[in-house]
Amino acid sequence: MRILPLLLTRQFSGQFCLWSAVLIFGAANSVTRKLTEIGANNFVDGKNPISFCNVLFVGNLCALLVLTIVYRRQLRLSRLRQISQELWLNLSVTSVMSSAIAPGLIFHALAITNVNNVVLIGRLEPPLTLAFSIWLLGQKVNLLEISGAIVSFIGVFLTISLPTNFQNMMEMKGLFSLGTGEIFTAIASVFLAISTIINKAKLAQVPLGVYSIYRTALGTGVFFFAALFLYGSNHFMHVFSPFLWKWMLIYGPVIVVVGQSCWIAGLRATSISQASLIGSFTPVAAVIAAYLILGEAPTLAQYTGGAVIFIGIVISQFGISRSLTQIQQSPNNSTVKLREIESEVGFKGM
Repeated sequence: MRILPLLLTRQFSGQFCLWSAVLIFGAANSVTRKLTEIGANNFVDGKNPISFCNVLFVGNLCALLVLTIVYRRQLRLSRLRQISQELWLNLSVTSVMSSAIAPGLIFHALAITNVNNVVLIGRLEPPLTLAFSIWLLGQKVNLLEISGAIVSFIGVFLTISLPTNFQNMMEMKGLFSLGTGEIFTAIASVFLAISTIINKAKLAQVPLGVYSIYRTALGTGVFFFAALFLYGSNHFMHVFSPFLWKWMLIYGPVIVVVGQSCWIAGLRATSISQASLIGSFTPVAAVIAAYLILGEAPTLAQYTGGAVIFIGIVISQFGISRSLTQIQQSPNNSTVKLREIESEVGFKGM
C-alpha cells in the first residue's frame, strides 16, 4: 500500500524537476544576451569581459563539472575500454558538431539578431532530424509525427518570411527578412540534426554518462582552440576576470548546474514520453523569458510562426506518444530516446 504514494511522489518530483529545467533552459538565451549587454557597458582593457565566447566556455566547464559528479561511476577504465575505436571516432565527430560548432554558431547568432528569431528558427532541428531519420536510417514513423514536423517547418518559414507588423504586411514590405544571425541558426540546426542521426545510428551502445561527459569535454576543448585560432591568442584573456566571474557565479550555478541537475533528475524519475512532452515547451518558455528579461516583444512574424510551430509540436507529441507505446524499451533504445529529447529542448545555454 505504501508503494503507490511513493511512486506518485517520485513522478511529481520528477515532473517538477523537468519543468524547472525547461524554465531555466528557456531563459538561457535571454540571460546570455543580458550578461553580454552588461559586459558591453563595463569594458576591461577596451574589451567586453562577458563576451559570448567567455560565457560559453565557462558555462561548459560548469556543465562538465556537474556531469562528472553525476556520472562518475561510468568513467571506470574497464567500462571505457569496452568502447571500440570506431565508436570513439563517431562520438568525437558528433561531439565536435553538437558541442563546438553548433553552440558557437548559436552564440554568434545571439550577438547579431534577436533572441526570439534564434529560438524559433532553431525549431528546424526536430523536423530535420525526422527527415534525416527517414531518409538515411529508413526509420518508420507515424503520420502524426510527419504532419507535426511539416507544420513546424511551415512555422519556421513564416517566421523568416512574414513582415514584422501589420502595416508592412499590407504594403508587402519586409518579406523574407533572413539575416546572418538567422542563417547561422539554421546552419547550427543542420549540424545538430546530423549529430542526432550519428547518435541514433552508431552510438546506441555508448553509456549516457560517457556520451555526455566526452561530448562536453571535447566540444569545449575544440571550441577553445578554434576561437584562439580565429580571434587571436588574447581572445580569452579576460576569462578569469573578477567582473566576469561575479556574473558567471549566477549563470553557471543557476543556468548550467541547477538546470542540468534538474534535467538529469527529472529524466531519471519520469517516463520518456513525459520528458519529451515537457521538454517541447522550452521554446514557449524562451519567448516569454525574452520578453520578461530583455523586453523583446514578439513581432507579427514571430507570433504567427511561433503559433504554427507550437501546433506542430502538439501534433508531433501525439505521434511520439503513440510510437513510444509501440516500442519495446530496451536499455539501448531508452538511451537513444533520452538523447533525442535534447532536440526537443533545443539549446540549453552550454
